[in-house]
Amino acid sequence: MANLCGQFDEHIRQIEDRLRVRISNRGNHFELSGTEAAANQGARVLKALFAAAGSEQIDPERVHLELVEHAHPENAAARRDDLILHARRRDVRARGPNQVAYVEALRERDLTFGIGPAGTGKTYLAVAAAVEALSADAVRRIVLVRPAVEAGERLGFLPGDMAQKIDPYLRPMYDALYEMMGFDRVGKLIDRHVIEVAPLAFMRGRTLNEAFVILDEAQNTTPEQMKMFLTRIGFGSRAVVTGDVTQTDLPEGKLSGLNHASRVLADVAGVAFVHFGPKDVVRHPLVQSIVAAYAVDEARRRRAEQP
Repeated sequence: MANLCGQFDEHIRQIEDRLRVRISNRGNHFELSGTEAAANQGARVLKALFAAAGSEQIDPERVHLELVEHAHPENAAARRDDLILHARRRDVRARGPNQVAYVEALRERDLTFGIGPAGTGKTYLAVAAAVEALSADAVRRIVLVRPAVEAGERLGFLPGDMAQKIDPYLRPMYDALYEMMGFDRVGKLIDRHVIEVAPLAFMRGRTLNEAFVILDEAQNTTPEQMKMFLTRIGFGSRAVVTGDVTQTDLPEGKLSGLNHASRVLADVAGVAFVHFGPKDVVRHPLVQSIVAAYAVDEARRRRAEQP
């Protein structure tokens, strides 16, 4: 119970603040008061946290993830043990219908597109699936690819060798790998070329067999670059393309390869498209509100531009 409630009942207060309910308890009996939907969601969250509290440490991040997962009844219905990605140091659970569909596609399809706003787990789940596949000997290496496009800034010439020059662009995928495998393990695998990081421009002419290939920030590719990348897939390989079409850093008027591929490959067998929305954001709750606000503003701007 102490683990569930947190220090000074901080986890209970977190649930109350997010759902605008009041929670009182005597021992392990909880009473929730508020709207019916909020009280039902709070009850689902408390039950899930209580079930986990006996075997793991509950923290505010875990409470937040449970709040996201149980925001809608169908999210709880989609929760299955076979939708847990088993990385080396931690297990990663698919949370919500779109993440469930994404994980299923990562395991079953040779090419998967994860498209949606920041914070929805697109890259994190892709890296987890890659680590799981490598651990199970389903692939022989992991290849991380990203277009070296600056986010609206001119950084000039970066110091160091090629690996050091592209390191800032691949940092999000490195961070996920370190969390799942540890610094030492990742370093050794990079030295042995089991894990390879490369800018998109260096993929031309290659054929990647028995590899799990992740193209991140794909909204910053051109149609020509996207075609080049997709035609690198070899036998025994799986490819994942992730991106947010609302955050392209391409020059004004330049068509995004991710948008183009979504249209061209929509009916191609063996290709899976999973689209995420604001409700799938699993970062800080403020991020979800920010994504939703920008989506509303974008829709308003498009309506204003229509004749």
